[in-house]
Amino acid sequence: MIEPTPDLVARLRTAGCVFAEEEARLLAETATAAELDALVDRRVAGEPLELVLGWAEFHWLRIAVEPGVFVPRRRTEFLVERAAALAPPKPVVLDLCCGSGALGAALAALLDGAEVHAADLDPAAVRCARRNLEGAGGRVHRGDLYAALPAALRGRVDVLVANVPYVPTGEVALLPAEARDHEPLLALDGGADGLAVLRRVADGAPGWLAPGGHLLVETSERQAAAALAAFAAAGLAARLDHSPDHEATVVVGTA
Repeated sequence: MIEPTPDLVARLRTAGCVFAEEEARLLAETATAAELDALVDRRVAGEPLELVLGWAEFHWLRIAVEPGVFVPRRRTEFLVERAAALAPPKPVVLDLCCGSGALGAALAALLDGAEVHAADLDPAAVRCARRNLEGAGGRVHRGDLYAALPAALRGRVDVLVANVPYVPTGEVALLPAEARDHEPLLALDGGADGLAVLRRVADGAPGWLAPGGHLLVETSERQAAAALAAFAAAGLAARLDHSPDHEATVVVGTA
């Protein structure tokens, strides 16, 4: 492994990297001597560390990511933990709006015998998800929400997780530059009130969930009441789960 130099650490700190020493170590572990300067240049220019490294840590897994793909957030680990707690033995799991497939990969690692499916509209996301789910036998489909899925999944899904975009359109410009400039708008913009995709997911869920199956979607605290109403309007029995430790709010709907 290349030892990160004080100069490398100083460059990262000057660029505003709060954990400059740790980032320097990870970059040095990832790169050859010939590659390191180019990787540091990308990070100093503001590219998210995970995209520079080519992976993100999520629920003790290294999830492959690439430029143009949404980077999974550590707060979303709470959604995975709630989903795993609700899953029956050998469940059918669906990761909708899957991005890199991080949720599906984490649930495949947690749940013995799970049949895992994932879907996304973006081709780069589908490519990443296939890399992350191949080893677990997961199947990744490309298309717009439920239109991507094989008809044989109807009425069979025990756990449906969806990390939908929930930033209101008018607030996307206020996001940190790392997200705004380097992640796809499709994965960030949730429409006028941030809940457009959530409503579509909730509306379609009853046709795909098994009896007693669960839909879990992350949202913000201020959108929680409207998200609950959207689940109820779709015919789901809904509740909120909140984790102060993760600073995460999840809407849980049951068929």
